Amino acid sequence: MVDRRNKRVITLEEYIIQAQNKFPGATGELSQLLRDIGLAAKIISREVNKAGITNILGEDGSTNVHGETVKKLDLFADKQLISSLNRSNITCMVISEENDGIVELDNEGGKYIVYLDPLDGSSNIDVNVSIGSIFSIYMRQSDIDEGLSKADALQPGLKQVAAGYVLYGSSTLMAYTTGLGVSVFTLDPSIGEFILSDDDIKIPETGTIYSVNEGSYNSWDLGLKKYIKYCQVEDPQTNRPYKARYIGSMVADVHRTLITGGIFIYPHSSQYPSGKLRLMYECNPLSFLIEQAGGMAIDGEGRILEIKPNAIHQRTPIYIGSRQNVLKVREFIREYSEKPIQA
Repeated sequence: MVDRRNKRVITLEEYIIQAQNKFPGATGELSQLLRDIGLAAKIISREVNKAGITNILGEDGSTNVHGETVKKLDLFADKQLISSLNRSNITCMVISEENDGIVELDNEGGKYIVYLDPLDGSSNIDVNVSIGSIFSIYMRQSDIDEGLSKADALQPGLKQVAAGYVLYGSSTLMAYTTGLGVSVFTLDPSIGEFILSDDDIKIPETGTIYSVNEGSYNSWDLGLKKYIKYCQVEDPQTNRPYKARYIGSMVADVHRTLITGGIFIYPHSSQYPSGKLRLMYECNPLSFLIEQAGGMAIDGEGRILEIKPNAIHQRTPIYIGSRQNVLKVREFIREYSEKPIQA
């Protein structure tokens, strides 16, 4: 963590500029994009923090492309992020959970593509539980003169140039990576600035917390059932039994996993054969960030970041967190993969 006794306060903008200056020839456009996301996050945080005294709680009355009920704050967050990215003129397209297709912005010559989950954990909005925003940034592949193509939108997670999340909880914080480690900033509401909390955060190699919706236990494959039973069996040598923690907001669950270690799981099931979480704007960005912190993210077998996408709203199972925890669940999945599923 940053030692406040020996280091001066560093804002998000200062940090981004300092990082940019380490690379000769950097144009500053990615830095501007990250600052734009930070600005939108401040506006969203303000509305989240006063949601109970404004007319922004509750459902909008519509459903999104996934058939999910849309909350008023979902639409507010979506609008703020897209508007902020559009003003910068360096982003050519946005893909958001709240929109059916690609959102083309005013500047078709922009070099960046941004995937967004504007407000992750929407079901928690009305009960004042932590929620968040997730972002994933890619470089366009096509020449500006050629126009945008499907290949621009469907790049594997390994092609991300930056990714991160904003968590609206007891405090508002922003974590991001550009492939050079993970930096975390906390919003100081008294000055309206994100302040550096940690500039090289590392996830523990192993952890004692597992995070999964156990209400879906009967729909899981046998390997995952066996792993969860393993987590629950007492064994002092491996610090078991592990503790179960599940918030229901991926950003909040993954952030806790990043800080304390352990594993977050959202598997495929009989109800969701391809998994429920979206690859491009939930799993890819958080996998990139967790890997940069020393962790691991798989779809049950292979690396999440190596999945070749075929649709912008593609779903995937995910097992993400401390390296040793993820390797252990993969052992169980492999061992029982060809055995019959039991209730």
